[in-house]
Amino acid sequence: MSAAPSLALESTPQRGFPRHPIAVPLDLIALRSGVPETLPGRCTDIAEAGLGAVIAGELAVGQQVAVELRLPNLGLPVRARAVVRYQSRFRCGIEFVGLSAQQREMIRYWIYRCESDPLAPKVESKIDERKAAINLVASAPLKADSPESDAAPRRQRKHRIRIGRSGLLLLTLLALSLLALVVWHWQRTWNELESRTQSADARLQVSPETMEKRILTKVDPVYPEEARAASTEGLVVLDAMIAPDGSVERLRPLSGNDLLVRSATEAVRSWKFEPYLSSGKAVGVETTIAVDFRLN
Repeated sequence: MSAAPSLALESTPQRGFPRHPIAVPLDLIALRSGVPETLPGRCTDIAEAGLGAVIAGELAVGQQVAVELRLPNLGLPVRARAVVRYQSRFRCGIEFVGLSAQQREMIRYWIYRCESDPLAPKVESKIDERKAAINLVASAPLKADSPESDAAPRRQRKHRIRIGRSGLLLLTLLALSLLALVVWHWQRTWNELESRTQSADARLQVSPETMEKRILTKVDPVYPEEARAASTEGLVVLDAMIAPDGSVERLRPLSGNDLLVRSATEAVRSWKFEPYLSSGKAVGVETTIAVDFRLN
């Protein structure tokens, strides 16, 4: 079973740079069916040309990947494209591809500091590597189609499903209740606005002749001097809203000279009508008032 990894390991060319031991977390990004997947790992040794690592996942020799790690006591992380040169169980050798000069200098500087430091970390033992591999595999998420994902007891999975359905049902009931409350409040507000609009604008249309007979107080308009000097005459027609108490609530000019319209509006606004009754109740009405301006 180990023939393929052994052949890959034996065919690896001689390293051009010595590796230096290190123990830092490592993220490796590999493409799975065109989708990038991040595999957690741990870097065990590093050089200018590549690194050794323990990766919680399967890799193939020659596979292109991306790696990211942070060297101790250095602020910037090392990010580089790389190629898998050998794979043996969870251990793998990775060669950098296109490593920038700045990142290469960072690795050289870190190795120089570690070599000059008598307290530099030692190479991890095989037992520590196996422990690291076991921990990485245990912390890595299980795939949906892996046999380990089906190892959970059926009783526990059923219990989670029941909790999920009950929680979903509760959320659905709460959402429906909230929706019903919003609809009820909207309908109530709409009815109030509609009733106010109807009470304010739904006026009976009454003919000018009928309302002229119900005038209680009438003030004649003043003939504007400018209009008199210009011999301006004419008929001013106003659209009038009469309140239930008989007062003039609103006037809107329909036709007439501007000077004459202004004078007619000021006069008609003070008129008073007998309240108009509908089913024995005083109501507001809409009518038309005409004021004729003649010099003679």
